[in-house]
Amino acid sequence: MPRPERTAAILVAAGRGLRAGAGGPKQYRELGGQTVIFRAMQAFSRHPDIFAVQPVVNPDDAAIFNEAVAGLRHQPPTSGGATRQASVHAGLEALAADKPDIVLIHDAARPFVTSAVISRAIDAAGRTGAAIPTIPVTDTIKQVGDAGHVEATPDRARLRIAQTPQAFRFDVILDAHRRAARDGRSDFTDDAALAEWAGLTVATFEGDPANMKLTTPEDFIREEARLAAQLGDIRTGTGYDVHAFGDGDHLMLCGVRVPHVRGFLAHSDGDVGLHALVDAILGALADGDIGSHFPPSDPQWKGAASDKFLKYAVDRVTARGGRIANLEVTMICERPKIGPLRDVMRARIAEITGLNISRVAVKATTSERLGFTGREEGIAATASATIRLPWDDKGWSE
Repeated sequence: MPRPERTAAILVAAGRGLRAGAGGPKQYRELGGQTVIFRAMQAFSRHPDIFAVQPVVNPDDAAIFNEAVAGLRHQPPTSGGATRQASVHAGLEALAADKPDIVLIHDAARPFVTSAVISRAIDAAGRTGAAIPTIPVTDTIKQVGDAGHVEATPDRARLRIAQTPQAFRFDVILDAHRRAARDGRSDFTDDAALAEWAGLTVATFEGDPANMKLTTPEDFIREEARLAAQLGDIRTGTGYDVHAFGDGDHLMLCGVRVPHVRGFLAHSDGDVGLHALVDAILGALADGDIGSHFPPSDPQWKGAASDKFLKYAVDRVTARGGRIANLEVTMICERPKIGPLRDVMRARIAEITGLNISRVAVKATTSERLGFTGREEGIAATASATIRLPWDDKGWSE
């Protein structure tokens, strides 16, 4: 059941990531076909117990940020500061009017945070008021002096690697950041250190070894290889749908309401673009077609919005440990004109599926006045979907 506390999340994404090498800020680079920041944000945007996700970005990155996270739910981004600490403070102040009970603070350079870690963070903050995810240290650690000589060997049983999201009662961590700003303290490397300075007791909870921060070029190479190895079963499916015109004053096309002199004759909303995409995804999964999952004979689908069907198809991919790499749909009609609406439709499909908009294509053509589409008796759509599944997906070895 939903937790009683109102929980918000801050995604810290204002850094430049210079140690990661060439290619621009690391949070906007692609990793396994998705930007790092999209991967980092999506778990928070889709978590049922988080009501607001507050990005903190460099103001110079506004355009690239919007493109990188298209389709994800978030607050308007706020501008970061010269340090990570200043950026977190800016995010907290941006959320203050919303009065969250708990806030999770996460680095955008940690793209593999899971819903389970987020849930543990919320629970830990609710119990203790301040908590961070940690994992054990497995290597022996040496303390080395200026001369390069070993000065001490700390007991690794007492050492932990700190991760994010770090979780706090909102009013307490906001007050701590305000105090640090008044006192001119700007040298804290994470929020737990600032909380300790402010006199808070910081608890720990179970982190995740996969939830590591991307820092160097080697980190990108390693994670790209890991993702490719996991999702190497690449499949393609195609779809086709057609609906005749009937009475009405609008059409639903690729999830967008389009004014028109006719409507669709259909059991659902008749969205041929989304229906074709559903069939393409199901085809790539070898999982039947839209009619087998949503039969027209079933009254519960009468007038249904087709975004439900598309979300269902995406969930079928996710349930098998896969992801969608690309979606393409072609509308075949004389009217309405699709060109002016193309990017709106791409954005809507991206929103429904959780894909980056750069992985969604919408095209249109006429049939040169030939056939039923040429006579403007209806609209047809074709679609293709490319998905990636794990190598050990059911049936791979058969």
